[in-house]
Amino acid sequence: MANALSPETIAIVKSTAPALKQHGLAITQRMYERLFVDEAIKGLFDQASQESGEQPKRLAAAILAYAENVDKLTVLGPAIARMAARHVETGIRPEHYPAVAEALLPAIKDVLGDAVDETILAAWGAAYWLLADVLIAEEAKRYAEAG
Repeated sequence: MANALSPETIAIVKSTAPALKQHGLAITQRMYERLFVDEAIKGLFDQASQESGEQPKRLAAAILAYAENVDKLTVLGPAIARMAARHVETGIRPEHYPAVAEALLPAIKDVLGDAVDETILAAWGAAYWLLADVLIAEEAKRYAEAG
């Protein structure tokens, strides 16, 4: 997997790992609150895993792993493959990714407050879209294979 992030962006994202370790679950819970105002998107998600708290925990762990390994995406290959497979199973499409970005980035700010500035949000925006592009490409292959 190619890495198209600048060294500065990588350094910023990696520097947020301690905050994500401490507040990642709160961030993902807030992200889902923001995301699920759209009932159509909410319907794509397993609500039982939302209510049990398992999905927000899994996503928080995935975001932390991404922050820690943003400079070595090949380490995340198996996790990316699992996410792409799950996305295809649930009907996630490229057009859903902007809504997630629009929920995740403000959720980071909501939870971390003044500890997050526009530079950090821009770095996370770039990192999000890099990963989204990787997932979208993997999902496209899987959709094509499934017919």
